[in-house]
Amino acid sequence: MSVTTTRELPWGQVFPAPAKVNLFLHVTGRRADGYHLLQTAFRLVDLQDSLRFFPGRAGDFRLVTPLPGVREEDDLCVRAARALQGASRHSLGVHIALEKRIPIGGGLGGGSSDAATTLLALNHLWGLGLGRRELMAIGLRLGADVPFFLLGANAFAEGIGEALTPVELAPAWYLILVPPVAVPTAAVFAAPELTRNSKTITISSFSDSLLAPQGDADRGSAECVRRPVLFGRNDLEAVVCHKYPEVAGHLEWLKANSGPAGTTARMSGSGACVFAQFATEAGACAVARRLPQGMRGIVARGLERHPILAMLEE
Repeated sequence: MSVTTTRELPWGQVFPAPAKVNLFLHVTGRRADGYHLLQTAFRLVDLQDSLRFFPGRAGDFRLVTPLPGVREEDDLCVRAARALQGASRHSLGVHIALEKRIPIGGGLGGGSSDAATTLLALNHLWGLGLGRRELMAIGLRLGADVPFFLLGANAFAEGIGEALTPVELAPAWYLILVPPVAVPTAAVFAAPELTRNSKTITISSFSDSLLAPQGDADRGSAECVRRPVLFGRNDLEAVVCHKYPEVAGHLEWLKANSGPAGTTARMSGSGACVFAQFATEAGACAVARRLPQGMRGIVARGLERHPILAMLEE
């Protein structure tokens, strides 16, 4: 699987880094090295960070738009650029401008997505010609979610999140609520009360859940079509809601107000963001208009492909 780069994109070009939601997240075990075994479904959404890249001198890797509370050397964009340089033995550095829109510590994969976009963009701008699988191997060293964003399609994920199978999902819209807290992923997975023995499922059972009978019952029609429905649960949700009342409150409000237009509300990843899924933009916006004062919500459309692929491929 290679990235065909036929367009000459200039330095300073804006590259997108979309968010994701976890349609479900089951923790099925724990490896000897401490990493948790998961099953989940990743869905790309059009809430996006934006990145621009400028050439730097050899060894000069810099984030020119520092993030509050994040040391530059710890930023995933900078780490991704250094990892790509090390793997390819490319000689130049890079300056990175990052415009954040994805909430930090929200379970929407913003840092991982920024890292993936950095790898994809610099692979093009530096003219490295690395294939997608090579980039995914580099990305996995940065974080378990990074390979998903490099895959560029919605996916059923297993292992620690790196074993990916592309899936087709119905068109859908999401109302994402942003509680005023940042949840540290490591602390959630370390919680002794976390469920770690969910029964494993097959990808076919997940795919079958996306099919619901629809038709004229009087005519005996039972044509199956894909609908925007949620499956399973998020095993991390109970831990986070116990530790963070703000998350519990936002989730409770969303469950009470999403109504028949949306499915059961759910937390994404390790939180703090929670979301409900809708068949139409109008349904999501109708609930968003009822948000209490002080509660922040974002309406986002589900994507089928990473938008950067249209820039880099024929």
